[in-house]
Amino acid sequence: MKPVKVGLLGLGTVGGGTVNVLKRNASEITRRAGRDIQICSASARDLTQPRICDTHGITLTTDPFAVVEDPNLDIIVELIGGVSPAKELVLKALENGKHVVTANKALIALHGNEIFAQAHKYGRMVAFEAAVAGGIPIIKTLREGLSGNRVEWLAGIINGTSNFILTEMRDKGRAFADVLKEAQALGYAEADPTFDVEGIDAGHKLTILASIAFGIPLQFPKVYTEGISGITPEDVSYAEQLGYRIKLLGIARRADKGIELRVHPTLIPAKRLIANVDGVMNAILVKGDAVGPILSYGAGAGAEPTASSVVADIVDVVRALTSDPENRVPHLAFQPDAISDIPVLPVDDIETSYYLRLSAEDKPGVLADVTRILASHRISIEALIQKEPAEGASSLPVILLTHKVAEREMNAAIREIEALATVTAPVKRIRMETLK
Repeated sequence: MKPVKVGLLGLGTVGGGTVNVLKRNASEITRRAGRDIQICSASARDLTQPRICDTHGITLTTDPFAVVEDPNLDIIVELIGGVSPAKELVLKALENGKHVVTANKALIALHGNEIFAQAHKYGRMVAFEAAVAGGIPIIKTLREGLSGNRVEWLAGIINGTSNFILTEMRDKGRAFADVLKEAQALGYAEADPTFDVEGIDAGHKLTILASIAFGIPLQFPKVYTEGISGITPEDVSYAEQLGYRIKLLGIARRADKGIELRVHPTLIPAKRLIANVDGVMNAILVKGDAVGPILSYGAGAGAEPTASSVVADIVDVVRALTSDPENRVPHLAFQPDAISDIPVLPVDDIETSYYLRLSAEDKPGVLADVTRILASHRISIEALIQKEPAEGASSLPVILLTHKVAEREMNAAIREIEALATVTAPVKRIRMETLK
């Protein structure tokens, strides 16, 4: 059979890794796909830049639309990132009858519903394994491996930058700002790290995972996001003393009245496997009703780990080229006419346990006032640590762990606690999950 011809948009880290993997493993990939796969053309912003790959035999251009318009190509691989012009390029590729592979989580999270509708209209595939967790095949796991399960919940460390920062804070007692500078120097964090450290990147990825897990539309604006910039070495240390570790988690869960979609720092028991995922590594824990909990672990970024997922998607597309569109695996795992309108819950309706850190005057009756307020909101205490005040200080730290309660009740209780004259600073609140 004639080779499948591929056009590549972007020759950066992931694009270069994709070329390398396809060339180095060409014979093995052909054996798996049943046909040769050839990268025939590629676009890049600057053709004079040094590359991590050998571009011999590939037609290069600075115009990505020229690649998309090439009638000889079968598959377009979009690796330029961002929303525009990536969206326009992908839609044009589908209109031109080409299948698409992308690693662009923001594009899928924000515009996937429109893109998948376009793909369905033209009978084409859009594959996006590399958009979540780099080299971990979590999308294939959810779409295919767990298709016999009713997924109950999932929780993931899906941003390596934040995980690196929290690991350094725990292991070395360093402050957030100090570790962030190192992460930027090492290339783990961008010059503007907002997307990583404030949970937006993880929110994009959680949007995709939740849609596939529960068969709901992509709804990034409804994801609650909270980052790690407010986490202190003291919080990390107190969590350790209580038998917990702090991780930035993306959590999606079926509840009685809807779906929870949230990204935030989370205390999880130190004995859980996912609590011991350190550095820039990623991991996703999924609970299915039949299989129980399963943990997928691996590199969440990098040239060849991400290229591994890109190439796997290309192979999947090649295998399905001759199949009828109705017989392909649906983009979001469920048939398009079976996507559910289950509501996404506002964060006020979510129930979880909490870690609270108070700074209070060292006077009799302070704890009695705090426990009275918590009791009035039906919040029970699981554990309490009261530390000695620092030398010369008039306030002491008090750490509380609570049982599960609705977020709105906790918000009301915190407002009342902060109004006490004996409480000298805003209450620090971190949500807790046992992940049983």
